[in-house]
Amino acid sequence: MALFRIFANGLLMDMANITFLNIILAGTGLISLLFFVYAAIISKLEGERRASIVFLWIAIAIGFVFPSIVFINHPAINVISVILMVAIASLVLVYIIPVRAKIGLSKIVPIGKIDERDIMFSRNELESDSDNYKDYYQSNPQRKSVDDKIKDNPGLLNANSGNYDKIMFSSSRASFFTIDALKSKVNGDVCASETKVNPADITCYIKKWAKKLGALDVGITELKDYHIYSHRGRKGNYGKKVELNHKYAIAFTVEMDMYAVRSGPLAPIVMESAQQYLESGAIAVQLAEFIRQLGYPARAHIDGNYEVVCPLVAKDAGLGEIGRMGLLMTPNLGPRVRIAVVTTDLPLNVDKPTNEPSIIDFCTTCKKCAINCPSNAISYNDREEINGVVRWQINQESCFDFWTKSGTDCGRCMSVCPYSHPDNLLHNIVRFGIKNSSIFGRLAVYFDDAIYGKNPTVKNPADWMNIG
Repeated sequence: MALFRIFANGLLMDMANITFLNIILAGTGLISLLFFVYAAIISKLEGERRASIVFLWIAIAIGFVFPSIVFINHPAINVISVILMVAIASLVLVYIIPVRAKIGLSKIVPIGKIDERDIMFSRNELESDSDNYKDYYQSNPQRKSVDDKIKDNPGLLNANSGNYDKIMFSSSRASFFTIDALKSKVNGDVCASETKVNPADITCYIKKWAKKLGALDVGITELKDYHIYSHRGRKGNYGKKVELNHKYAIAFTVEMDMYAVRSGPLAPIVMESAQQYLESGAIAVQLAEFIRQLGYPARAHIDGNYEVVCPLVAKDAGLGEIGRMGLLMTPNLGPRVRIAVVTTDLPLNVDKPTNEPSIIDFCTTCKKCAINCPSNAISYNDREEINGVVRWQINQESCFDFWTKSGTDCGRCMSVCPYSHPDNLLHNIVRFGIKNSSIFGRLAVYFDDAIYGKNPTVKNPADWMNIG
């Protein structure tokens, strides 16, 4: 009992010496401890082992340091308390005070239209003994040697490719087979009687219905000339001049599964890409047919049957910005989406472009996609003016060369992108800070590297996929 009284008296004396600063620190320490335990649990559930361990060690450190500061009575502790409090206060101020670097958001108005015949999918489909092959390389001789080398690679979903998997590649082919069945349904007859609609009401209905069908985000823009390909480049339509005179474009995204994307460039990534191209295509075909039933022309633009450049349409429809990797960067999932578009004359209310400088600012600093790109196709440099637009441009030949060797569409860039983390409280806290402050955005790059690694490991396919 005597020892207990001595301990109790000593504890009471220590508590009497606790300052107001220490009380604040104790509260801050408790909140921080709970947050990092939560972060460790969420990371564990997300399959991010390294992040879970890092967060857990931070929680343990907080659990040790903060009580020591509060209860140990030593002159040096007061100094440490002040330093710690200043550091915490500084971080909080950086997080909450709006500080935005001046980033020039170029209006995406290219000089001229993009010709679909120039994209790698179209060039790779050209048969060496065809007139189209001869005509194309007569006009573009500088591309011939590179393209011929790429044609010598095994190819996407090929049995001789580096990441061949019979089961998953067959699943991918099944999805692309079904997409092919939808291609003939992108257009159709328009009902003779036109249904009068209120633009605001029908816009609201279409957005909500599209989300019910599986869309993640939906936006609407006026269709611009630079949204439209000048000529078609894919099989069955090669060389056709695009005549598309619709007034509006409905763009929407669908989410790609986080676990499949993180396995890129292994087989699950192409399996997931095919599935989400199918999902987005099915939604687009339904929306277009619905609009035609109302008496207005409408066309769905789906994988392999586009007449518009989907990322440009989606950007103008308010769904995101075009990032360093050349993909649409959405505010909540980054590039981890697929896009489809429906063009129409149905009267609709348009959305404003995103005009979100924080995304461009973050991409300028981050460069994680470039660091991890296995084909070195992504530029480390700042944006530059290309065809009248200030943007980044990937080396599509290097990118596609890797695809045709790997057998998949890689996805490594979207896998490592910090914006690709799940849309939940933990990551949205960070996203708010990035949007609010350029300074915090720069810190977030280093935080992400420290927590997840500058070169995150490629995740293995889910167990249920490994049956072959």
